[in-house]
Amino acid sequence: MNRLMPRSLMAPAVLTLFLWMIVPLAMTLYFSFVNYNLLQPGAHTFAGIENFQYFITDPDFWPAVWNTLLLIGSVIVITVVFGILLALLVNDPFPGRGIVRVLLISPFFVMPTVNALLWKHMMMNPIYGVLADVWRAFGATPVDWMTDWPLLSVIVIVAWQWLPFACLIFITSLQSLDREQMEAARMDGASAPQRFFYLTLPHLGRPIAVVIMIEMIFLLSIFAEIAITTSGGPGNASTNITYMIFKQALLNFDVGVASAGALFAVVLANIAAVFLIRIIGKNLD
Repeated sequence: MNRLMPRSLMAPAVLTLFLWMIVPLAMTLYFSFVNYNLLQPGAHTFAGIENFQYFITDPDFWPAVWNTLLLIGSVIVITVVFGILLALLVNDPFPGRGIVRVLLISPFFVMPTVNALLWKHMMMNPIYGVLADVWRAFGATPVDWMTDWPLLSVIVIVAWQWLPFACLIFITSLQSLDREQMEAARMDGASAPQRFFYLTLPHLGRPIAVVIMIEMIFLLSIFAEIAITTSGGPGNASTNITYMIFKQALLNFDVGVASAGALFAVVLANIAAVFLIRIIGKNLD
């Protein structure tokens, strides 16, 4: 009776959460095996694996997979490396450290849509953007970022928003670093690079694993930054898996193929999760 009561009280919430997760997944699974195009309403005939074949043989598929992996890898490297450097820079006390820390983490609270609009119109615009003014100040021709370097532009935009998250995790971790051990190493003649590689970096092993794991999960679904800035172009130069699914669903009105792509994204996310748990998650033991 003592065990049954808590479980009975939790059952409605657990059941609601279960249905909230399973029903959309079940509908996606159903639509992926039928011919369902919004421009051709009627009977949803069984399609077998045709939707999956169509999605995988799409000319945009492999470029989208490559762009997704490149986007995730680049953002993780940028945020981890610069996050550690910024955390070390603001770790020691100095006047105004609290204000600087607040400014460092504030970009993380900017909505992705606002973030993309800010960079597209205020920073990377080739006519009146801040970067264009910097280029002209040095006598160079401004770069049309969204046209000439579309994927790099998206990487910069996403990395700018996720850098504060990594920096915050690393700052928190550095607070628990043994100061006496660091001071003893300094008095024994250890240089700053030696103290970093042999004391600081091993101490940050677990936070680095956490940052990589969380960013990997969220970066698989990057969409707003691409939709607002480059629309996946020019061509498919900045199309990732998420945006490719969007094009199939809302631009081609093909719900069946889009559902097949969504299942592929689910499989890709699970493969990444297994990899992270087995390889990176060991640092969390």
